[in-house]
Amino acid sequence: MSDKNKLGIQLMQEGKYEEAAKAFHKALEEKPEDPIIYTNFGNLLERVGEYDKAIGFYDKAITLDDELPAAFYGAGIVFYKLEQYDDAIDLFDTAIKKGLSDSDSHFMLGMSFAQLGDSLRAMPHFQLTVEQNPGDTEALFEYGLTLGKLEMFTEAITALEKVVQKEKDHADAYYNLGVAYMYKERYDTAFEMFECATKAQPDHLLAHNGMKRADDLRGK
Repeated sequence: MSDKNKLGIQLMQEGKYEEAAKAFHKALEEKPEDPIIYTNFGNLLERVGEYDKAIGFYDKAITLDDELPAAFYGAGIVFYKLEQYDDAIDLFDTAIKKGLSDSDSHFMLGMSFAQLGDSLRAMPHFQLTVEQNPGDTEALFEYGLTLGKLEMFTEAITALEKVVQKEKDHADAYYNLGVAYMYKERYDTAFEMFECATKAQPDHLLAHNGMKRADDLRGK
């Protein structure tokens, strides 16, 4: 890796985007056929919202090396942000098949399926993310949410309870725990979960409605 490329990465991580762009420009002047530099430049452009330019850089990287998984992953991020989820799925899937089978890749593939309402195909990728990175609360929440949508309420409760253990004020996790307990007809527990959601987020209207519903069903 060239010194200019390393400097560009460091500057990008520090949020010094203009300086990072200059470093990547110089790196490309030295090595105009290096796909990794194009990929890193694409990452920078994606961060600053220059999505069309970012795609151009990722395309160039892939043209130079069509076995570079990071370029496919980076392009997938751009298409996800553009809400072009089918394209994002193809790119994340390709990145994984080419060797980038890490928790981030599986999480983003799962999120892309989730955005299309395909919970069945999202679920295994969230599961892999949680297995690879048990401390990822966001992935654990999405996994629990997806299990709930698939009516796997016992498993959903297990996942969501881990979320609220890690984040005591995660209102949406409490709310979805309430929903899961409602389906299991455990109305007292459901009420408690909805109540916790409203304490964490007082304007959580769905949780307030859940409390009323649970209250009615438990006969109080």
